[in-house]
Amino acid sequence: MSSSVTSTHFLNTSRGGNPPLPCQFFQCFHVLVADVCLVLQQCCDCCSLGLRLRSEGKTCESNINLGYPCSHVLLSCCEGGDHFVHPEIKRHPEPLPTMTPEKGECPSVTETLQTKLYNGPCKHLCNIVEGDAVCSCMAGYTLMADGVSCEDINECVTERHTCQRREHCVNTMGSFRCLQELSCQPGHELKDGECVDIDECERGTHSCKVNFVCQNTEGSFYCESKQRCMDGFLQDPEGNCVDINECTSLPEPCKPGFNCINTVGSYTCQRNMLSCSRGYHSNEEGTRCVDVDECQTGVHRCGEGQLCHNLPGGYRCDCKMGYQYDSFSRSCIDINECWNYPGRLCQHTCENTPGSYHCTCSSGFRLSYDGKHCEDVNECDNSPCSQECANVYGSYQCYCRQGFQLAEDGHSCKDIDECTQSAGILCTFRCLNVPGSYQCACPEQGYTMAANGRTCRDIDECAIGTHNCSAAETCYNIQGSFRCLSFECPSNYRKVSDMRCERINCFNYLECQNTPVRITYYQLNFQTNIVVPAHIFRIGPSPAYAGDNIVLTITKGNEEGFFSTRRLNSYTGIVYLQRQVKEPKDFLLDVEMKLWRQGTYTTFLAKIYIFITAHAY
Repeated sequence: MSSSVTSTHFLNTSRGGNPPLPCQFFQCFHVLVADVCLVLQQCCDCCSLGLRLRSEGKTCESNINLGYPCSHVLLSCCEGGDHFVHPEIKRHPEPLPTMTPEKGECPSVTETLQTKLYNGPCKHLCNIVEGDAVCSCMAGYTLMADGVSCEDINECVTERHTCQRREHCVNTMGSFRCLQELSCQPGHELKDGECVDIDECERGTHSCKVNFVCQNTEGSFYCESKQRCMDGFLQDPEGNCVDINECTSLPEPCKPGFNCINTVGSYTCQRNMLSCSRGYHSNEEGTRCVDVDECQTGVHRCGEGQLCHNLPGGYRCDCKMGYQYDSFSRSCIDINECWNYPGRLCQHTCENTPGSYHCTCSSGFRLSYDGKHCEDVNECDNSPCSQECANVYGSYQCYCRQGFQLAEDGHSCKDIDECTQSAGILCTFRCLNVPGSYQCACPEQGYTMAANGRTCRDIDECAIGTHNCSAAETCYNIQGSFRCLSFECPSNYRKVSDMRCERINCFNYLECQNTPVRITYYQLNFQTNIVVPAHIFRIGPSPAYAGDNIVLTITKGNEEGFFSTRRLNSYTGIVYLQRQVKEPKDFLLDVEMKLWRQGTYTTFLAKIYIFITAHAY
């Protein structure tokens, strides 16, 4: 017993006079409430076994199958020691009860320990489940069919053991043991924990015959013959020397063409004798008859142009392919395949040749790989045309790009002169022919090419600022050029706008009637060769009143007589071109209009710039 426990406490019981139990014993229980069933742990199960042994007067002996500390607890309770040492126990899960022996109650704590543990119905453990007493077993046991007794579980059979691969499981009461396995190789035995060789020769366990001697080896033995045989003999299982039949035991004892004859201790080879039929002869080994190849040896009698075909024991003379045998001439003559099979051998033309035939194709085709059909030749691959080529079946066609036309040779292309053929329709000013096309040109000055590439558009030098007019001059744009105009008022006139001057005063009646009250500048632009007569300017008072009457006179600038005036009515007149102007020309006309209104004449002067330019491009 351990001396670490210094004091022992006893629990007084309320029933009977049984001696008190160690206080440490009750530390194995989970005490819930007095007189309520106690849940036992493993140490208490072991102690109950010890108490049962003591109550039955049996010897207190430890069971090694229970293991420590269960055996220690069993002995302590059986011997009745006051000092009980409570060891540390690894408890297995408590098995569930499987059967109820009787209805009843678990006794009180005192009865459970001092009475029921000895005389109760359960062989191992008692539990209360919903008011009923249920028996259960300790670890390693299972409850029997009577619901009271417990029987051992064979862990080795039920595979509940934990033995390793090279260990052997041995069942014990309530548990099991693992024993290490030892085995030796054949021809060895275990001795003092080690495997040693078995000497079969010494023990007499060998199987050697009378004419043999046993020789021991590691893990086995072999039988050695007592006598040695001569060449050509071998020992049988009984140790006797017997002749070897080399003719059957050797793969090729004799060369081809010889027969093997066995002798005692040896053998001989004898040549074969063969008799072959006509057309056959013996092979080099003399073992069999083989065919004579008359075609290869040249002993055949085939004629010229014939083919020799070897046959077993003979030969045959045949005509070559493309020839047939003529019985009259007894020779091979050519077969005309083109005549025999018209239109079936060649797609285009068949030409017979000695022993065969040849297919040809028409122009623009070539023979295909099968030698019979014709396929179109793509002549365009060789670039026969100067520009574009289109392959057609059996031929080809040359054609030219836009702006060219095919020449008489059918291969080359020549340029089309669009300017000559169109006769001024393509370009408004000048047409320039280029290879394959044309280009339109404009006058070097005053025009630029329009977006359509055909017409010329006037350059407005006045708008873009490329003129050379001074600051005192006014730029006026005309077709293909510009003019710098100076608008100055004469003396006794003042400028009232860019194009108009008014008289300041007059000193007598005649001067007031004959000098213009107003001078106005106008600019007109026309093309050459316009149809005449052409009204180019309209003039009259504004506003006009009833009774007005005008007189128009060109006082200056019409020296060549290109212009004239005419009244349309009493207060409206026109200036018109009466002669056609064929060349570009500038005019400055002074047109005087005398207005008769309410008995008084008033003079007005229109200074008209007229610019005749070339045709608009």
